[in-house]
Amino acid sequence: MVKPPPAYPVPTVRPIPPALVAEALVAHLQAKPTDVTVRRMAALEARYAAWPEGLEPRLVAALARRGIGMPYVHQARAIEHAFTGRNAVIVTPTASGKTLCYNVPVLDRILKDPSARALYLFPTKALAQDQLTELHGLITSLGADIGTFTYDGDTPADARRAVRQAGHIVLTNPDMLHTAVLPHHTKWTRLFESLEYVVIDELHTYRGVFGSHLANVLRRLRRICQFYGSDPAFILCSATIANPAELARALVGDNVELIDDNGAPQGERVVVLYNPPVVNRELGIRQSSLKATRDIAARLIRSGVQTIAFAPSRMRVELLLTYLRDALRSKPGDGERIAGYRGGYLPNERRAIERGLRDGSVRGVVATNALELGIDIGGMGASVVMGYPGSLASLWQQFGRAGRRNEACLSVLVTSSNPLDQYVAAHPDFIFDRSVERGLIDPDNLYILGSHLKCAAFELPFTIGEVFGAHTDELLDILAEENILQRSGDRYHWMTEAYPAEQVSLRTASTDNFVIIEQGPQPRVIGECDRPSAPLLIHEDAIYIHRGQQYQVEWLDWDDKKAYVTPVAVDYYTDAQLAVELKVLDGSRAEPAAAGTHEVGEVAITFLATIFKKVKLNTHENVGWGKIAIPEANMHTSAYWLSFDERATKGLDREQIAAGLGGVLHLMRELAPIYCLCDPRDIGGEAQVRAPHSELPCVYLYDSVPGGVGLADKIFDVREDLVEASLALVRSCECEWGCPGCVGPQVETRSAAKKAARLLLERVRG
Repeated sequence: MVKPPPAYPVPTVRPIPPALVAEALVAHLQAKPTDVTVRRMAALEARYAAWPEGLEPRLVAALARRGIGMPYVHQARAIEHAFTGRNAVIVTPTASGKTLCYNVPVLDRILKDPSARALYLFPTKALAQDQLTELHGLITSLGADIGTFTYDGDTPADARRAVRQAGHIVLTNPDMLHTAVLPHHTKWTRLFESLEYVVIDELHTYRGVFGSHLANVLRRLRRICQFYGSDPAFILCSATIANPAELARALVGDNVELIDDNGAPQGERVVVLYNPPVVNRELGIRQSSLKATRDIAARLIRSGVQTIAFAPSRMRVELLLTYLRDALRSKPGDGERIAGYRGGYLPNERRAIERGLRDGSVRGVVATNALELGIDIGGMGASVVMGYPGSLASLWQQFGRAGRRNEACLSVLVTSSNPLDQYVAAHPDFIFDRSVERGLIDPDNLYILGSHLKCAAFELPFTIGEVFGAHTDELLDILAEENILQRSGDRYHWMTEAYPAEQVSLRTASTDNFVIIEQGPQPRVIGECDRPSAPLLIHEDAIYIHRGQQYQVEWLDWDDKKAYVTPVAVDYYTDAQLAVELKVLDGSRAEPAAAGTHEVGEVAITFLATIFKKVKLNTHENVGWGKIAIPEANMHTSAYWLSFDERATKGLDREQIAAGLGGVLHLMRELAPIYCLCDPRDIGGEAQVRAPHSELPCVYLYDSVPGGVGLADKIFDVREDLVEASLALVRSCECEWGCPGCVGPQVETRSAAKKAARLLLERVRG
């Protein structure tokens, strides 16, 4: 019988070594009339250590059969820490074998004591599924009966009972632990009585509000473990973050030792910052970063280098995928060996793409930051990033997805025309010499702490004097006064019928997804779309691109959350525009400033998709437009705002005021997270030259979380310090007209932003 051909043709020619491809690409780019910065990072030799004493011989033999004869030094140290029950955080680069740091001690413990249990937490379901595959492979080599299961929203109801009873290792996510495990701990008695290890992977994702929520979930977990008589050790792993030990201690609420001496080998890495050439000097327009990324990625894939390209949005992923397939279609089969990977693809599609990347049948993948996390996609030869992704941590995470252990690899950043990208292109030291961002959390934020105190009281009664974060006794008394708890003797008991965990969202994002259905004789689901993206991607008459295939949206059923689409073949795509409006609803507190007013209160933010443009493929010409008829989305939240009166704006024209407000907003938004112990994404910002409620120039800093979690009130409390710090920063910055380190990158060469922002801050401070 003739075997069918593989889904993706595997190349038969021997690929050119990545080192030679990198040198050829650098020479090609440097020949262009533009800016190219090249940095070479030297290769590192592997450093090994002996397996810690007492390690189960069956496990050592199974690892040897899988090609792991000795551990790297960081792996050996992590395993030793775990053996002694100490908490540890392992911080080493991508693809340095962090998984072994927790799988080995967990499996060793279960082999020695079959009653032992472990809990693994991953930020996404996809990552948990990926690690499940890795674990199953090792357990199969062991030939041991170790129950390993994922427990998430996709786990069937009949399987959940088996997981609770037979699961030695349970892989889940913080949301499921919060809503489905801790409130039902009596069903998980076997897990909590014998819980030896808790693994928290991708530590750097737990920042700001999300991280503050997780810290309280872990407080609840430790409280339940104590009730059942267990005291698990925590093993945390991270890649790119500036303060891993500090963040790990804040999350766990206990001492955590840092392990950051990486022993894994690394091939030479060539990093290229490429600023596309100017194509219209009069208007200062550069070549599209989309086309430049396509050219670079296509050149690499043609050379036989397995390549991952990161794009900043779902639409850009599909456009780059389309362009790459067109560019590589000159060779039979090449087009089919390029895949897309983003949110909205069905789980089975994602798993198939991941397998293709690991076995080499998929030679190129275009992804959003969905592949930024540590999903196993093998050792890519090159990574190409379209546009600065907004943070150094994210950039180095994307760069790190390329690199085999002993081979050279290439990482390219293609800058766009926006001011931040152009600043990065002009100041490459910003990338290479500046530390990655810190992860900050505030577990004792009263809004978040109060919510989880209710959840904890539902799970187990509180005893007077028991500590659950700051102000525990006062908060318990408040809940008792509101008849949510009842005090009986020295204990507080849950009294209402409400189920508190369901009312608390850890990520504060909508879980309502739209299903995209291809119409036909047999309608089929082709993908999904989250609610915030729906108005922009699947409005009626939109061209929705899925895995390179174009579909036209015929009907969007907003109430039932379904979009009905039909396959089409057109030479344009659609680009929707979103209007954002902020209105003050009510001010709760106000304090005068020397030349303005500090206020805090409630605001309404309206998001409305208004029109869409039809943009021609390749040339990007505008060939038409249409109106979008979708209900507006509203978010009520809390905000702090600073208004500037005539004493502050005296002598400045409208353009200078607008530039200065933008600079003040950038300064305060950059510094506020430090005072609030949150992530920059948790705080939104807006500037209005003439605010409707006061007719004065205003800057707003608002909670990005619907309803707010107290960040605006915290900013109001530290308003004087924040203004002082902003002024000190703009005064001390050595740039002339503005940069990301002060008022933000400027398009104009002689922008008024820095001078005007400094003047406004000096006057409002007095």
